[in-house]
Amino acid sequence: MAQILRVNFISMAGLVLLMGGIVGIGLGGYLYLTATAGLDSLETVYETQGRYMPYDEDGNFTDRGSAEGGAAILSLIENDWNFKLNMANLDPDDTLVNTPDELMVQYVFSKYHTLHGTQTVVLAEDVEYQGVLYEAGSYDVPVDGRYFSDLNRSHPLEGPVRTQAWSPLALSLTSTILNGMNSDYMAGMAHFMSWSIFMGLGFMFALAGTFVFAGGVQLNRRQEVEEEAIERMAAAIPTTPLAVPSGAAE
Repeated sequence: MAQILRVNFISMAGLVLLMGGIVGIGLGGYLYLTATAGLDSLETVYETQGRYMPYDEDGNFTDRGSAEGGAAILSLIENDWNFKLNMANLDPDDTLVNTPDELMVQYVFSKYHTLHGTQTVVLAEDVEYQGVLYEAGSYDVPVDGRYFSDLNRSHPLEGPVRTQAWSPLALSLTSTILNGMNSDYMAGMAHFMSWSIFMGLGFMFALAGTFVFAGGVQLNRRQEVEEEAIERMAAAIPTTPLAVPSGAAE
């Protein structure tokens, strides 16, 4: 009886592993299809918006037709921001923006021109600030690589530059691209996890459950064979008493 219970437990454990594996494979398949649909949707959005990477005839990324400008943008990403690009994703034969690296380049593209642009500030009257007199007139003020927080809002020239260069339009544009990059990363991670973790582990559990269940069935069958052998041996034992020979001493 103890042997039968142990074999039944093994078979049940195998069934639990098998069912868990099937559930994992099913969840992985659903996640894979959902992530794939998300990536396809993002790619359609980029294509509809006409987001393409510019390259010259030599395959170099360009900024407004200049390979030097393109190199400056890539340098800002990798050197100043310490973001390592996967250059394989910057493919001149596939210019549609549909990878996180290309989205990062698009994000920095607008940032770069904001940082290195020039803003025109017009003072309607003379302004004195910290002992310096700024006469009324028009001033071309370079942003000079300064971010929003680097510009002094109280300064008669830097204050307007802060508002003009880092306008709501510029900030919302970069935020939109950044959100797209994060969405692409999350969809790509879900795509990877669907087959590498859920489906992969599900397959391993299902395979292990199949072997465990088969082992339990085999042990159960062996128990049955042993019981049948014992029954045959018991049936072969004579049940009638042996006859006493005549003339035997009493």
